[in-house]
Amino acid sequence: MISVAASDTAATRWWLLRHAPVPDPEGRILGRIDADAHTGDTEDLEALARLLPPRAVLLTTPLRRTGQTARALAAAGLRLPRAVEVAELQEQSFGAWEGETWGGLASREPPDPALAAFWEDPAHQVPPDGESFAAVTARVGAALDRLSRAHAGRDIVAVVHAGTVRAALAVALDVDPATALRFAVEPLSLTRLDRLDVSPGPVWRVGCVNTLMTV
Repeated sequence: MISVAASDTAATRWWLLRHAPVPDPEGRILGRIDADAHTGDTEDLEALARLLPPRAVLLTTPLRRTGQTARALAAAGLRLPRAVEVAELQEQSFGAWEGETWGGLASREPPDPALAAFWEDPAHQVPPDGESFAAVTARVGAALDRLSRAHAGRDIVAVVHAGTVRAALAVALDVDPATALRFAVEPLSLTRLDRLDVSPGPVWRVGCVNTLMTV
């Protein structure tokens, strides 16, 4: 049995933010498509800027929508060091399906057998030329471990993607990736995770999931 006392355990605190919304009325599968975010929701951005901790490590991904969101937070009053891009925290790659819609893929003739297999096990099946969500969970988990060690005891603000947040929850809760796919992760929502380095190994504490600043 592991006993964790707040007074003698240093927590590495992860503030996981999903990027600002991407205008896309067609509902395309974005994945790694480098689309622009809409950062005009100043009320939400200002609320987040007031809530997020000063002197935190700031992380984004190579996809521009995360960097745009980080810069919008800075414009809203958040004062953090320059962001570091972390490729391992990128969204899931949907390969050949990116830019399509789920409805469009389903209506193809003849039916795509890869799509049917995907919906039978969306966490573990691999989209054509893409990656599975289970693979996303593995790479995000490795990044969380590496970065938590590098910045032990600090606050880490990571502006990332819905898939990244779900993968981090799978790691923190020690659940199958398929279970983590059930989480809703809205644009500009906050998910808080604490990593506690204890013996025999680190444990995670979940503070909040998909918390929105305004309704």
